[in-house]
Amino acid sequence: MTAPNPGPATPEPRFGGTPAHLRLLALAPALASDVMAHLLDRLPAYHTLPPEQLRGETTRQIERGIRAFVDVLRTGHLPGRDELARIRESSARRADEGVPLESVVGAYHLGAQLCAARLLAEAGPADLADVATAQDRLLDWLRVVSCAVAAGYVQERQAALGDEHVSRQALLSRLLEGGDPRTAADRAGIRLPARYVVLSLAIGPHPDETRPGVNHTVAARRKLRRLRAELERHCAPLTALTTDGGAVLLPDDSPGPSPDLDRDGLTALVDRLTRACGAPLVAAATAAPPAEVAAAVRLAAEIRQVATAAGRGPGLHLLTDVLLEYQLSRPGPARDALAAILAPLADRPELLDTLRAFLTHDLDRRRTATHLLVHPNTVDYRLRRTAALTGLHPTRGPDLLTLRAALAALDAPPT
Repeated sequence: MTAPNPGPATPEPRFGGTPAHLRLLALAPALASDVMAHLLDRLPAYHTLPPEQLRGETTRQIERGIRAFVDVLRTGHLPGRDELARIRESSARRADEGVPLESVVGAYHLGAQLCAARLLAEAGPADLADVATAQDRLLDWLRVVSCAVAAGYVQERQAALGDEHVSRQALLSRLLEGGDPRTAADRAGIRLPARYVVLSLAIGPHPDETRPGVNHTVAARRKLRRLRAELERHCAPLTALTTDGGAVLLPDDSPGPSPDLDRDGLTALVDRLTRACGAPLVAAATAAPPAEVAAAVRLAAEIRQVATAAGRGPGLHLLTDVLLEYQLSRPGPARDALAAILAPLADRPELLDTLRAFLTHDLDRRRTATHLLVHPNTVDYRLRRTAALTGLHPTRGPDLLTLRAALAALDAPPT
């Protein structure tokens, strides 16, 4: 709500004895055409507007803006509620048309600049005090008009983004539920790609999330916001993410019926996301046409879980990286029997940890010892105890394969 304007603190400025508003009124017809020409020359966004709009609404806005400033010069009163509401409505229409905010604000400033240049050209040395008054009124007018333009523009964009967000979330929900997503895509105004590349992410903690004296919730949200911003720079993804992770759907129109995943490109993307959010990421990727996204999301999550259980660590993981572990983690009597092989180690976690590390480090006892922060002789002792309890030795070929399979079965996510 705009407060009533007080009376002008100073009389109306005069140049050469003539009221400034009368001089500006005399210049107005030619000035409106000049402003339009400068808009097209210096603000390229206006070139995209239809000619009928430029000749009609845009020209009327320019003329009305000049008349509004004439009133400010004459009375010293800033625009009232109705005039500011009209400016906000006009700015909202520009937002809806996709004209950048800087161009909308710039149009008012450009018009004001030209008005001032033409008007002050009429001033003489004796009019210095009146020039200062005119400039003060011009700056006051620009201040309230710029605020009204920004308010109308932002309000419209927030409403549009809210509608767009709801539509995109409806499409995402339909894709995750399974079935035909075409109706939801039409409502969202989104063209469905040939397929989606599905990323399943586990987001580790940012260092600030564990730092004393820091609001850990804020740190986690900032981490997620940076990750989302980096994703948006990559493409226009659909995301279902929390601060701990979730699913990302990347639209992909790669040629061919079933193109392979671009491992190098996805690895680079995961690396960028890791740097952006400042936290370790474990990622798994699959791909599927829109109607099969729900199954692909489940598969990607399973691949990520299997990779984590297998000690693969942060980075990108594909199904081909964990084929054996994935297959052995499927439910059934064989998996249960394999997992049972390691039952004698259930009360000896140090033996399980040593076995995992030994296999992860390619049977190198020294690297295993370094990883576990123990002496190599301790690694040898623990491996001998493992062999004694299970009947299988990690350095024998057939036993090695069985122990790998048993670990995969033991580490399989619960079903």
